[in-house]
Amino acid sequence: MSGIRHDWSVEELLALYRLPLLDLVGRANAVHRQHHPDGEIQKASLLSIKTGACPEDCAYCPQSAHHREVDLERDGLMDPERVLAMAARAKQAGADRFCMGAAWREVRDGKAFDAVLTMVSGVRALGMEACVTLGMLKPHQARRLAEAGLTAYNHNLDTGPEFYGQIITTRTYQDRLETLAHVRASGIELCCGGILGMGESDRDRMAMVQVLAGFDPHPESVPINALVPVPGTPLGGRERIDPLEIVRMVAVTRLVLPQTTVRLSAGRSHLGREAQILCLLAGANSIFYGDRLLTTPNAEADDDDLLLAAIGPREAVAHAGR
Repeated sequence: MSGIRHDWSVEELLALYRLPLLDLVGRANAVHRQHHPDGEIQKASLLSIKTGACPEDCAYCPQSAHHREVDLERDGLMDPERVLAMAARAKQAGADRFCMGAAWREVRDGKAFDAVLTMVSGVRALGMEACVTLGMLKPHQARRLAEAGLTAYNHNLDTGPEFYGQIITTRTYQDRLETLAHVRASGIELCCGGILGMGESDRDRMAMVQVLAGFDPHPESVPINALVPVPGTPLGGRERIDPLEIVRMVAVTRLVLPQTTVRLSAGRSHLGREAQILCLLAGANSIFYGDRLLTTPNAEADDDDLLLAAIGPREAVAHAGR
């Protein structure tokens, strides 16, 4: 179970996902300890550097220009100096990875992209890992990000291929895979995960894991998000997902991607302390630290300090990344 595989079938993954919970978590924890014996939990900080007016129609996203009833203040691209000042504060608070998100459909060459490159190089100069999510990329843009020192590029699959069209119509699954291929070819690490609770089936979830497992090498980072229903979006009326479904997803991800950093991401503040601890036991080894994730609430830093103290005695410590 602890070997590196790229040929998982959806049926195999469903069988894992539907194991008795304690059996599943126990297996995942054994694999986690084998590949991550130091027990480190990375703290990452996430900042929206350009907010709203995105031309994509992602049904979950309050930043889409299609969802006009969402109460969201739109902001243009932030000044690099301001971003780097916030990165420095995040580092002082304990984060060693700084992630920056811009609500763009795709990267366009010009002053805005140049400003992002300045942000990336500045974050790296602080001694932090740098991750960005900017939408679709062309090969030369991925190379420029690599030259600026970018650690990782986030570009989520969101869900399985069959369900994807019910969530997003303005770009295809293949579009996402092509951007990920450009990122990989440039030597930048992949940060690629999905969202649970959008109405997808267990099979859709496992189909996404199958795609992630098919990457060779596996993505270095996989964020697991729980839908945060935002009023005014098409998914704004959905009930929040059962926290134990997130635990199951984390456990399967750990079993299938044993060396990957599994990031407990959006929706974490609604899981409760005990469910978060179960996720960490099942193989999650990174949390986003700070009170917001782009435009949605996140757990308060003080609450996270109490959570990490509760699972002590080891403190969450920074690591150099993979």
